[in-house]
Amino acid sequence: MSEVVGAKAQVDAAMAAAMARVLPRDLAAGDPLVRRSGRADFQSNAALGLAKKSGLAPRDLAQSLLAALDNSDFEVELSGPGFLNITLADATLWSIVAARLADERMGVAESLDGARTLVDYSGPNIAKQLHVGHIRSTVIGDALVRVLAYLGADVARANHFGDWGTSFGKLIQYLAEHGEPDLVESVDLDTLDELYKAAQKQFTTDPEFADRARACVVALQSGDEAALAAWRRLVEVSTAAFEQLYQRLGVLLTREDAASESFYNPWLDEIVAELDAKGLLTESDGARCVFLDGFENAEGEPFPLIVRKSDGGYGYVATDLAAVRYRVTELKATRILYVIDARQALHLQMVFATARKAGWLPDEVEAVHVPFGTILGTDGRPFKSRSGETPRLKELLDAAVAGARTVVEEKSAELLPEEFEHVVQAAGIGAVKYADLSNARVKDYVFDPERMVSLTGNTSVYLQYAHARTCSVLGKLRTEPAATIVDPSVPIHRAERALILALDEFGAVLADVAETLEPHRLCTYLFELAKTFSDFWQNCPVIKADDAAQRGNRAALVRLTGRTLAQGLDLLGIEAPRRL
Repeated sequence: MSEVVGAKAQVDAAMAAAMARVLPRDLAAGDPLVRRSGRADFQSNAALGLAKKSGLAPRDLAQSLLAALDNSDFEVELSGPGFLNITLADATLWSIVAARLADERMGVAESLDGARTLVDYSGPNIAKQLHVGHIRSTVIGDALVRVLAYLGADVARANHFGDWGTSFGKLIQYLAEHGEPDLVESVDLDTLDELYKAAQKQFTTDPEFADRARACVVALQSGDEAALAAWRRLVEVSTAAFEQLYQRLGVLLTREDAASESFYNPWLDEIVAELDAKGLLTESDGARCVFLDGFENAEGEPFPLIVRKSDGGYGYVATDLAAVRYRVTELKATRILYVIDARQALHLQMVFATARKAGWLPDEVEAVHVPFGTILGTDGRPFKSRSGETPRLKELLDAAVAGARTVVEEKSAELLPEEFEHVVQAAGIGAVKYADLSNARVKDYVFDPERMVSLTGNTSVYLQYAHARTCSVLGKLRTEPAATIVDPSVPIHRAERALILALDEFGAVLADVAETLEPHRLCTYLFELAKTFSDFWQNCPVIKADDAAQRGNRAALVRLTGRTLAQGLDLLGIEAPRRL
């Protein structure tokens, strides 16, 4: 754990100590309510909330707190009805910069202390291409994995493939009836995607084929070797294609993280038996269902959670229940995050409630649905290609990279071909991810490829450019020892002060992301940091500073800003090239 004490932490500690000197013990334990302020570095409003309980007027209590503060490291001013405006000494701020630079983690503590968290995200379907709808789960889940792990959590990744059930009966039966003998062996995912659409069409228009497809599902789930052989090939082709796209997208998921529906097949009969033994199952039209209090349809009738279908087959309800049990009993997860579309809220609520009734999800284990909104086109409707189909993810990445190529060509003519291509890929892929992550998770957002690669505004390219600027400056100062020295006696310019205080917030922002599970808060922070750095850059010359001490301090700020931007982008799964 880092021992760097940041600016806000120092003010919090000083205010807490003052409250302990002035107030009774039960009141002194309250929040000192220290916040950033436009009037000073920080402002405390604690006196306003505690005045009535303490029997003092707010301004009188604030005056007592001011007198009790050990203010050798900062100046304090009483204003208004009881606000305390707090400004840290220049030397104190420079000492914080020096401490953060000397710390590998820049003062960010591993506050989660090994908590066992499992994150379920991405979850594509075998035999179907990853499309625009998979972006949100994949990049949000990956960012949460990165942030939680960086803060010290013991994080497990789970990619819950859809590889079992009726869909595969349709496709395997269709291949058996229409495919060439060697088609299953030579097929690729593009072809499978088209074959799946054809199978779906026949399933909905040909009742006899639909019956054969359902029988194929039962045969598959019962271990029929011919059905299993075809299914294994579908899984292998799809998994290889997914892995390739994940690598291009720069997410952490690998084959080892696959936790597909089929993995839980050996336990599905047990799931039914345990639910039945506990009196939780009811037969309804031949299906085995769980009916839970509080879950009703539009007509007010009990809404069933179908665990086993009337034909004896299992759907994703059974595998989801088996997954909960496995993750708790075998993987020892104490917190399970499901990064899944908001439209699955009812399903997950019923699965969680059933798992708790069955004893598979004990009270000490937290199961959390992390929902997200829909991606919209510039017309405000769900995003579609010009042909009216849901665009494939690789096509969107190609379009973003093409847009980034134009931007980088205009900005960086001096890049060598190999470096140019690397930067273009980093900018394009990062733009897609950041466009998603920078929007509030629960809200819909507009997917605009042209805007997302802009060098201005809240885009990853803007942040990447800010990071590249820090690298450029440090490159020009690489031979000067002063570039790594922080002199606490140097007076602070207002833009330097603002940048130091912005850098000070990094750890608190990461903790906020971990608590709220909202990566857009990190995006907002990085954007504001980059803007603050731009103001510093315009007002505080580094290479042409007045003297070596000032140059060294400013170089230290550039270095710390670059490291913070690079670390923040990395936690979003976005690369930070040294040149752009």
